[in-house]
Amino acid sequence: MKITLIQHTPEPEKVVAAAAKLCYSAVGADSIMEDLQPEKAEKFVDMLMGLGHESPIEHVSFTFAVEGVSRVLTHQLVRHRIASYSQQSQRYVKLEQFDYIIPPSIAAIPEAKAKFIEAMASDQRLYDELVEILQGQHYQRLIEEGKTEKQAIRMAEKVAIEDARYVFPNACETKIVLTMNARTLMNFFHHRCCERAQWEIRELATEMLRLIRNVAPNLFKYAGPNCIKGACPEGSMTCGKIMEVREKFKGL
Repeated sequence: MKITLIQHTPEPEKVVAAAAKLCYSAVGADSIMEDLQPEKAEKFVDMLMGLGHESPIEHVSFTFAVEGVSRVLTHQLVRHRIASYSQQSQRYVKLEQFDYIIPPSIAAIPEAKAKFIEAMASDQRLYDELVEILQGQHYQRLIEEGKTEKQAIRMAEKVAIEDARYVFPNACETKIVLTMNARTLMNFFHHRCCERAQWEIRELATEMLRLIRNVAPNLFKYAGPNCIKGACPEGSMTCGKIMEVREKFKGL
């Protein structure tokens, strides 16, 4: 898994502080920004987040590039709807040799790992065979429709991989760029940093939080699973590790 913070709102904590201060100011946001020193902005944002006042933090956003994750993960990720996503397409990208993610529980058992790899190899073989069969069929049809050889080859491959991709598993590796505002990220971390979240998306969320704490430490001081600020909301489904979890995110 590779996660990179590729862009974010410049001076995010200053922007949040200015937006919040505007609500109670007679002057405009530009004047507030000019007079707002970094130390005052940091202190104000720390107070704001301590109070749980989150609407001003929607004004800043963060963009991440993610590679080496499975489609199991991205199927969960895109359920966070107040966000923007751009994902590598299996419709337009022919996967000559697809990469895949092996769950740790499977990788730890030699017999299970061997069967998993065998299944992945079988999927690749079937994909290649389907592409070849479909491509030949579509090529002939396109030639009969009057397309040039060059056009027919290009169009036939595109249509072939569009349908052949159905044999690929959820384990198939994918790449995605995502942008979320800070409030959406807070909600994302509440749900996905939790020990009860699926292991892969939990790793993603934790690393994303670590990265943005480097650029907005006060803004994300209290970010993480819900239990870092209060009681665990999972009831009887709690992981029972609240103190360990708090220490983990305190030192993140």
